[in-house]
Amino acid sequence: MTTRRQFVLHSLPVGAALMGGVGQVRAQAGLVPETDPVAVALGYKHDATKIDAKKYPAWQAGRLCNGCQLFLGKPADAQAPCSALANKVVSAKGWCTAWVKKA
Repeated sequence: MTTRRQFVLHSLPVGAALMGGVGQVRAQAGLVPETDPVAVALGYKHDATKIDAKKYPAWQAGRLCNGCQLFLGKPADAQAPCSALANKVVSAKGWCTAWVKKA
């Protein structure tokens, strides 16, 4: 007969291994889809050259995700998490309406 304490102690390593695997799958999933509801609300595009300037008058050439304060990577990174998109991965060459010049 297994006690509750034994069950919990034996289950912890399995649970930790499973949680680690989930994080790896999420990291490998790639860029946030442009169809993601938050991405749509912010007008996010993977390629800033595809932004409709009439629809998004705040857009200006050269304003890329890698130059934004919300881009959580280094400017040289090809992609990184974005705090405006719930830390989902964005393209360094992307843009959205939440763009704020990096200080």
